Amino acid sequence: MQKDIHPGNYRLVAFKDMSNDDVFLTKSTADTKETLEVDGVEYPLIKLEISRSSHPFYTGKSKLIDTAGRIDKFKNKYAKFKK
Repeated sequence: MQKDIHPGNYRLVAFKDMSNDDVFLTKSTADTKETLEVDGVEYPLIKLEISRSSHPFYTGKSKLIDTAGRIDKFKNKYAKFKK
């Protein structure tokens, strides 16, 4: 087995689901400049648009998340074809 092939910055990171503010901790090597305090300890922060706590497959609930206004752009683009 090769030596020194694993990253050295493997540490606990806070992942935050921006759609429902759920936060969970897991180990990661992802780089980030933001931090978040969880239970009095400061962790690097990675922001997510969707996670296990808000994804319809895992929650069993269907909900529409329109973070970039895609639906409005679509409606405006094809409004001229409406009869």
